[in-house]
Amino acid sequence: MPLVSVVMPVFNGERFLAEAIESILAQTFRDFEFIIVDDGSGDRSADIIAEYAKKDGRIRIVTLPRNRGEAAARNAGNASACGEYVAIMDADDISLPARLQRQVEILNAHPAIGAVSAWAHKVDASLRYLEDIKPPPQHSAIVFGQFFGISFVHAALMLRRRLYATAGGYAETLSYAADSEFASRLMGHTRFANVPECLYRYRQHPNATSARLRQQQATLARAAWEQRVRRLWRDAPEATLRRFAKMRFERAVLPWRERRAAKRDIQHIITLMADANWVYASEIPQLVAAMNRLLEYASPRLWQKYCHWRRHHFGGGGG
Repeated sequence: MPLVSVVMPVFNGERFLAEAIESILAQTFRDFEFIIVDDGSGDRSADIIAEYAKKDGRIRIVTLPRNRGEAAARNAGNASACGEYVAIMDADDISLPARLQRQVEILNAHPAIGAVSAWAHKVDASLRYLEDIKPPPQHSAIVFGQFFGISFVHAALMLRRRLYATAGGYAETLSYAADSEFASRLMGHTRFANVPECLYRYRQHPNATSARLRQQQATLARAAWEQRVRRLWRDAPEATLRRFAKMRFERAVLPWRERRAAKRDIQHIITLMADANWVYASEIPQLVAAMNRLLEYASPRLWQKYCHWRRHHFGGGGG
């Protein structure tokens, strides 16, 4: 049995598919199977996959007769996986050579950690560098990022295969944000980590979608985020959700009274995180520090400068 199963869904991905496959085959870690799920492609994807499967016996092909969507394709691949660990991969991205090795080292060394991602380079269609994506390495900050920032790059995630059954797999009924919804169901069942190294190239395509479609996607993303909040705080007041959304999506400056209310709300959600075993009680001070930084960013520029000066001279916090 291989230690790692790499699962990659493909739908009409012929343009970048060869690069994605070769990036996995070039990994320094070799004990893996590579499950490629053809999600009803109508282009040359099936032929490309078949050509590589002839050359490398680690490649296994799962073929869906019709396009069922990314969530269903991931579930089909995971159902075929044999490895103790499952690595997610997207068919238009690049895994750098040490990716699997570094993630396996963390999972082997830390039994409490069940899911580990990594920093990533965001690149354009031609692999030209755009920026780095650097989510926090510590579990408490990753949990906090589920609500107020970034948690991890989902396409670069590796997790223990048993957790798929624990969380119930990807929700195939969701047309958008099935990955973040799946991750939110993992909270409380395991601990997360991010390798603080850029081990993945996340390809950002030119946005050719219409303004209407972009608005629909933004609406769906916000609805998925609100569902994550309500998963933890089921009766969260609408005013609380509005304040959180301003900080999460708009990076808005809040009036003084709103910031004080937001502080009370975030303190409550931190308590809920601890009660639900999403974080240890010993991690609450880290979450409070993250809260203070968030509230500082929601403050007028002059107050931000004062908080920065106070930390520099006295080591104090803001908020």
